[in-house]
Amino acid sequence: MSLALGLPLLECVYCLACARWAWKRFLHSGCDDSATWGLASAAEFAPVPRVCRLILANYEDDLARPRFPPPGGYGLDPALVVRRRDHAQTRGRVSPYLIYLDHPHADIVLAIRGLNLAVESDYALLLDNRLGKRKLDGGYVHNGLLRAAAWVLDAECDVLSDLLRTHPDYTLTFAGHSLGAGVAALLAMVVVQNKDKLGNVDRRRVRCYAMAPARCMSLNLAVRYADIINSVVLQDDFLPRTATPLEDVFKSILCLPCLLCLRCMTDTCIPEHVMLRDPRRLYAPGRIYHIVERKPFRCGRYPPVVKTAVPVDGRFEHIVLSCNATTDHAIIWIHREAQKALDERGTARGVARTSWSAGRGGQCSFCFFPSLCSLQFSNYFLFLSI
Repeated sequence: MSLALGLPLLECVYCLACARWAWKRFLHSGCDDSATWGLASAAEFAPVPRVCRLILANYEDDLARPRFPPPGGYGLDPALVVRRRDHAQTRGRVSPYLIYLDHPHADIVLAIRGLNLAVESDYALLLDNRLGKRKLDGGYVHNGLLRAAAWVLDAECDVLSDLLRTHPDYTLTFAGHSLGAGVAALLAMVVVQNKDKLGNVDRRRVRCYAMAPARCMSLNLAVRYADIINSVVLQDDFLPRTATPLEDVFKSILCLPCLLCLRCMTDTCIPEHVMLRDPRRLYAPGRIYHIVERKPFRCGRYPPVVKTAVPVDGRFEHIVLSCNATTDHAIIWIHREAQKALDERGTARGVARTSWSAGRGGQCSFCFFPSLCSLQFSNYFLFLSI
């Protein structure tokens, strides 16, 4: 009898918990994550559009006759591309990348492209991790991405050493997008820890720009390497906010309600500050630059503003349920908005004005629940990491 009376009560408590959880998630906006951050200077943000163009160059078969150049072109000389490697040459160990000698900016750039949805090895690389599986330098890192970074260093250490020795005043920049961003960030860490492999290169010459990175290192490492690694996130991008292990996301496709139930109860019963204290939890690496171009409950876009910080109390901890959560992840849009922010002098607040974007679904922020503006199938998976 007591069991029969207790079940309805338990169901009511569970329904209330789920309603509270969903309400908080629906009201969360991307601009909330950096509301207290300072504005980035134009000088420190200036390399981002240039690096984005070099990452985009990986998608071209022939750089001398590009088929899909960004506005203004890639801004590179094909003759100065020292090396290019595709999936066949890397044997699935890492995404395609190129090494470019940038004389105008006195820079040696190794740029890695992002996840290829048609290549199985890229998925295997991203999913090769479990919580606390790999320790490095007193913290935790993503196992698969670290293996990829180590492979790149072993394969290219001779080329990079020669370039650094030939050009002693040049900086060494690692850059990547999505999957490649995580590899680039860990590659910068490995290079700093193994200076002898590149002729004892000075730490001040090494830097990294990670565009829309996967979570790849624990918080202590993310803060410690903030002088080297810079992460760039466009407004509502889902991947830097994906705290749930990605292997669980893909495995749960057949039982989505089960995982949603588990996440709801976990978030309801375990305080957020307790989860953030887990030293094995992975985060977006280094200093973070957040490009903000939309505001809640408003239509269209505002002049993009770039905010920056080295957060120590959590980094993009909640998925934004927005119709732009997946499109904000695209490198072409990161490049476009980064260039616009630089052209608009993104450090200034500017005059609030709206503009409609062609070719990209604009979020109708007047909607009380912005996520309902879109029926994209991919947004179902965003719930898994909230």
